[in-house]
Amino acid sequence: MSRSWLVVLASVPILLGLDHLSHSLNPRIQQIVIFIGINIILAVGLNLINGYAGQFSLGHAGFMAIGGYTSAYLTVHYGMLFPLAMVVGGLAAAASGVLVGLPTLRLRGDYLAIATLGFGEIVRVFFLNLDATGGARGLPGIPALTTFFWVYLAALLSVVIVLNLIQSSHGRAVVAVREDELAAEVMGISTTYYKMTAFIVGAFLAGVAGCLFGHYLQILHPNKFNFILSIEVVVMVVLGGMGSTTGAVLAAALLTILPELLREVPAIAEDIAAASPFLGSFLGVFGEPAMRMVLYSLMMILLMIFRPYGLMGNREAFPGLLRRRSNLQRTAPRTEPEVEPLVKTGTEAPEEP
Repeated sequence: MSRSWLVVLASVPILLGLDHLSHSLNPRIQQIVIFIGINIILAVGLNLINGYAGQFSLGHAGFMAIGGYTSAYLTVHYGMLFPLAMVVGGLAAAASGVLVGLPTLRLRGDYLAIATLGFGEIVRVFFLNLDATGGARGLPGIPALTTFFWVYLAALLSVVIVLNLIQSSHGRAVVAVREDELAAEVMGISTTYYKMTAFIVGAFLAGVAGCLFGHYLQILHPNKFNFILSIEVVVMVVLGGMGSTTGAVLAAALLTILPELLREVPAIAEDIAAASPFLGSFLGVFGEPAMRMVLYSLMMILLMIFRPYGLMGNREAFPGLLRRRSNLQRTAPRTEPEVEPLVKTGTEAPEEP
């Protein structure tokens, strides 16, 4: 068994213990922690498509909606077990990724972005008019099955799956397609196949995130999956560093926590104004609730100015943690074979017969 799966198995009892402790947290803190895990799954999946494979997808909200609605419908109407519903929701999103990817992955750059953005809007309008899932009323009555354990187990598995894929020969082919698609084709790499692989895995993870999202909120509405959500996930990937799973995790956590922290800015500005009218005259503008979005945007601009390649660039925090090694490489010492010289040299001349 590879080291990565040992990490997953060792994490299960830890996650169970943390899940028990999470019930004592403030409900608002619980929500932030849950959304951090869901955003990590989304960012890691999109980073595989946009970062490692070099594509530019803006339809991640559509895959999330398909996974969320599929799993919610199965648990509400058929009482399906939550882990199984999560897998089925992910597979439904992956299947839609195949249907979208086959015609669109022949496009490049801005054209691919426009096509995937259109796909996301088509999915939103489809569920908005689908009576089976409540249409414009939404789908209520979803059981509250999402817990800290399921969210962070799924997040850990998503990180392990993506890192193992990238460190395999298939992952190196995906990166080769990103670096130079024409050269990869000349070397015999099926560029369409490997782009589809990244697209399917990323869509599957988005579907799992949608399942966790729906079973936490207990209601789904199509407008929750608009193109703004897709843009937010793209920002996480770019801010973390294109091609860095560690960066995607850090950026997902940062961009989930930061807006919540900025909610306190108006209250802090009012307290300062009450204590010091002089400072309050300068900080009064920050008392407006809309200013938190201005500050949020300003922080994003500053981060991209000082970290133009993202928080991690294309590096990983622990590059050797999940690297697989064979048993032979672990146990066998490395020895150099003895090679006899082809020509023997000497100072004495050969004797004549």
